[in-house]
Amino acid sequence: MADITTVNPTTGKDIKEYSYMSAQEVDKIIDASHQAFLKWRMVSHQERAKVISSIGDTLMEHKEELAKLMTEERGKTYEASLGEVDLCKGICDFTAEQGVAALAEDERDIEGIKKGLISYEPIGIIYGIQPWNFPAYQVFRYTIANLMAGNSILLKHASNVTGSGLLVEKIFHESDLPNDLFRTILISHDQSEKVIEHDKVRGVTLTGSDVAGRVVAQQAAKALKKTVMELGSNDAFIVLEDADLDLAAATCAHARLYNNGETCIAAKRFVVVDSVYDEFRKLIIEKFNSYKVGDPMDDATDIGPLSSAKQRDDLHKQVEESVSKGATIILGGEVPNKAGSFYPPTILEDITPDQPAYKDELFGPVASLIRAKDQDDALRIANDSRYGLGGAIFSQDEEKAISLAQQYFDTGMVYINGYDLVNPGLPFGGVKDSGYGREHGGFGIKEFVNIKAVHVVGKKPA
Repeated sequence: MADITTVNPTTGKDIKEYSYMSAQEVDKIIDASHQAFLKWRMVSHQERAKVISSIGDTLMEHKEELAKLMTEERGKTYEASLGEVDLCKGICDFTAEQGVAALAEDERDIEGIKKGLISYEPIGIIYGIQPWNFPAYQVFRYTIANLMAGNSILLKHASNVTGSGLLVEKIFHESDLPNDLFRTILISHDQSEKVIEHDKVRGVTLTGSDVAGRVVAQQAAKALKKTVMELGSNDAFIVLEDADLDLAAATCAHARLYNNGETCIAAKRFVVVDSVYDEFRKLIIEKFNSYKVGDPMDDATDIGPLSSAKQRDDLHKQVEESVSKGATIILGGEVPNKAGSFYPPTILEDITPDQPAYKDELFGPVASLIRAKDQDDALRIANDSRYGLGGAIFSQDEEKAISLAQQYFDTGMVYINGYDLVNPGLPFGGVKDSGYGREHGGFGIKEFVNIKAVHVVGKKPA
């Protein structure tokens, strides 16, 4: 019996079977990765940048192939999959262009000695445990920065996108990157803990739920391994009384339903001040109703199936529990009687703090519509969450919105009057139960380096 069977969530039919690697195979891969690192760390930043560029070029040669496989394995629309590949290319381009400067040595005038030097040295193998929602982007996000920094990479991908993980490995291997610097390993959770404990593995990064983050962070802590955790969220999009309501409604719908709603930084709670609540409510229902659910390979489809039947069923249980505690379904909320793990665009109202729709992450096309008394109450509600990844503010007073975002929004990222998903030029990451550490924006490249200080003294002791 196979250890892994990938399933097409559109049809419910099996795609392919895979077996886990043996402990000996994994150890051999780790040893080879370490040996490749010892050579790679001596390659200049400029030469590394050229290799990063070649990875981006090779990726684009496989753009359609990778996009179709991602859509087949996890149900995102083909258009969204193509856009994901373009985003990965953008990460390669940004890193190749900016990485050399980001890693440049810093020389400081230090009183009492000739000078001080600060350099950013690679540390070794970085092990990434990545989720299925963005099968390529999640990999490229940590891999490209760490390769540029001089590290080597291991990937444990989510089992339902095993084929995508192996195709990404093939793309890296067809580029100018030495093969052993990037390996996809097919292993169980128990085997994963052994990888974390391995003395040649120097850092661990995980993107996933806060539950998974706690487990992996504890495993790494036992071995004194540096970690970066990009975890879940329950992002609040605040609509103030002076907002452009059509812009706010269109953006909130897109930010909730993009990628089938399976995005950590999606709009999950719409927090609307009382004075514009009724008008926004009407508009957001109209926007949600305009999204078409269907075959993700069809150009007319806006929302494909959720990644699995289990994912769909878990989401529906959260909706049902919220309703049992007083929430009202004003749109959607019913599981379709058809093949595939589809779920309709859904809006819940009458939200209270004891409901999953208020306090938990609903990972799918379900939004919570919450009425706030005023601006202060809206910010209170937005911050009344164990999560702190992203959020948004809609107001035609842009300076006011920026001030509120910087001073009062307890999250790692805030959008003003729009939705940018992610940008390689800006840091990505959260606070509280959304994790710690940053990727992108010149920050991720330094998460797994040894910030080394060299004291050039040049004189006898006094």
